[in-house]
Amino acid sequence: MHFQLVSLFPEFASSLAGHGVVGRAITRGLVTLDCWNPRDFADDPHRTVDDRPYGGGPGMVMKFEPLAAAVEAARAAAPRGSPVVCLSPQGTVFDQGLAGQFAVLPGLILVAGRYEGIDERLIQTEVDLELSIGDFVLSGGEIAALAVIDAVVRLVPGVLGDQESAQQDSFMSGLLDHPHYTRPEVVRGMPVPDVLLSGDHSKIARWRRKQALGRSFVRRPDLVRKIELTDEQQQMLDEYLKEQGLTPRDG
Repeated sequence: MHFQLVSLFPEFASSLAGHGVVGRAITRGLVTLDCWNPRDFADDPHRTVDDRPYGGGPGMVMKFEPLAAAVEAARAAAPRGSPVVCLSPQGTVFDQGLAGQFAVLPGLILVAGRYEGIDERLIQTEVDLELSIGDFVLSGGEIAALAVIDAVVRLVPGVLGDQESAQQDSFMSGLLDHPHYTRPEVVRGMPVPDVLLSGDHSKIARWRRKQALGRSFVRRPDLVRKIELTDEQQQMLDEYLKEQGLTPRDG
């Protein structure tokens, strides 16, 4: 998969490309990540990419021309069928479902804005989708873009050594993940749950599903409300709540 990042600070991408899952995917040739700096497309000696907003107000706005030229260059380098996605507080909220949709695309062009925002005409003419990673404000779109890249790369076939790792991540089933434990068996008086030491894989699998469902009900009830629970899931949820001394009102 081919990622193109349009940013005034391409060093953000360099930090991601040099480490972890994304770095290994790039080294193995499963993913590419290229950067396009709008300053390289500015037509004045100062490489100006921003100006004062029409109508007044604080801050500066990213100019249309250099940003559009950078996007067009990224589009020309990207495989056909690669959408242009602008990271924006006004966008659709990014989630695991969208990560899965992006992972089957040939490429993705991510536009990271700065300052007070970018000229709206760029959104209207060059952008296919505005995307947000949550209801909070960042200094620029780079961190959000890197979060999207990392989430998507994990789902690209062959990237993870054990593809089941991705399938068991939080949100892949629409729920939070189950709790995890490793050695030693007892930490500060807290033992590993007996079922995980039983060797009974069917009981372990059921315990993990129950924990994921129960945690989601307590911590993120909005996730559970999106699911039509089966009789087995309802039974597991009832068991979890009873074990925790909770009632449905606690979710």
